[in-house]
Amino acid sequence: MGPESSVSRRVASGGHADLLTIERAYDPRRRRLRSEIVVEDTRSIAGFFRLTSAEEGWRIVIVDGAEEMNRNAANALLKILEEPPRRGLLLLVTHSPGRLLPTVRSRCRYLPLQTLPQPVVLRLLQQYRPELAGPEAAALAGLAEGSIGRAIELADAGGLVLYQSILGILAQAPRVDIAGLYALADKLARPDQEEAYRASVELLLQILARIVSNAAGRRSEASDMAAAEREVIRHLDARADPLRWTSLRDRIVRNFADTDELNLDRKQAILSAFFAVEELAR
Repeated sequence: MGPESSVSRRVASGGHADLLTIERAYDPRRRRLRSEIVVEDTRSIAGFFRLTSAEEGWRIVIVDGAEEMNRNAANALLKILEEPPRRGLLLLVTHSPGRLLPTVRSRCRYLPLQTLPQPVVLRLLQQYRPELAGPEAAALAGLAEGSIGRAIELADAGGLVLYQSILGILAQAPRVDIAGLYALADKLARPDQEEAYRASVELLLQILARIVSNAAGRRSEASDMAAAEREVIRHLDARADPLRWTSLRDRIVRNFADTDELNLDRKQAILSAFFAVEELAR
C-alpha cells in the first residue's frame, strides 16, 4: 500500500473511519493545547471500540504520546487494556516509557522503533519546511535525534534559537546569567508560548541526557551544530559523577511533570531546573 493509495490518504488526513488518534487536545478556555491528555480524551476510546468496523477489518486507536496522559486518563485506558476488544488494536506511542504507569506498561507489548538516519530526517524536513535555510535545517535534523516529527516541531517552535539560549546559559555554570535566564523563563511562561516551552523542556532534558552519557564514558551523539554543545557537555560532566547527573535529570523530569499535572508556575519550573544544574556544577 503506497502513500498515494486511498487508504493512505485517508489515514494521513485523519479521515479513516476505523482509526482514532488520541493526542493533547485544544483547551478553548486557555486558548492553547492542553499540557496533558485528559480523561475525557481516553474515555472516547471505549465508545470507538464498541462500534462495528466500517471496512470489516480492525479498529485501531493510537495514543500519541502516551506519556502525556494524566493519571485519570491512564486509569481509564487501563480498563480497556485489561479487557481488550475483539479485533481492536491499541497503540501507545511514547518517547518516555518510564513515565507510563507500571500497570499500563505491564499490559503492553514493547515494540522499539529505530530512529531515522539523519540524512533522511534532513531530506524530509526540507520537503515539509522548504523555507528553512540549509544550515538551519541541518542543525534541526541533528537535534531531532532521528524523528522527523520532532524536527518539524522544533522548526515551528523556533527550536534553534531556544537551543542556543539554553546552551549559552549552561555554558556559564556554575555562574548563571541571571538576566538571560529570567528573560528566557518569562518568555516561555507566556500562554502563547506553549510549543516553545515544550521544545525547551525537551532540549534541556536532551542535553542533560548527553551529559549523563558522557560522564558515564558513553559517547553521546551530539548534533551537527555541535562544537558549542560538546564544549558544554565536557565542561559540565567534569563537575559531577554520572550518578549525580542522573539523579538531577530524574528530579527535573519529575518537576516538569508535576508542573504540568498540577498546573504550577512554568516560570518557576524553568528557573528551578537551571538553578539545580548550577548547584550541582559548583
